[in-house]
Amino acid sequence: MNTKLTLVMEDEVIYKAKSYAQKKGTSLSSLIENYLKTVANDEKPNKDANLLKHTQLHPKVAKLKGVLNLPAHFNYKDEITKALVQKRNKLK
Repeated sequence: MNTKLTLVMEDEVIYKAKSYAQKKGTSLSSLIENYLKTVANDEKPNKDANLLKHTQLHPKVAKLKGVLNLPAHFNYKDEITKALVQKRNKLK
């Protein structure tokens, strides 16, 4: 059974998504449905580790793997935010 779903998003996102779907020879509905199926079926406990197993790293990146040891509680997003704020303050 198919059910209608209404989504609200930016016009530019919709335009680009429709263009992408057309290039791939599919509909936007099919594209979104397939994406949601993938997300819904990927409820494995350690999906990031599984993703890395199936993703090949560029050789230059592979050489760097394991070079840096960070604490378990390290939050890289916070660190990036701090660095960007510092950079912005220096530019003022």
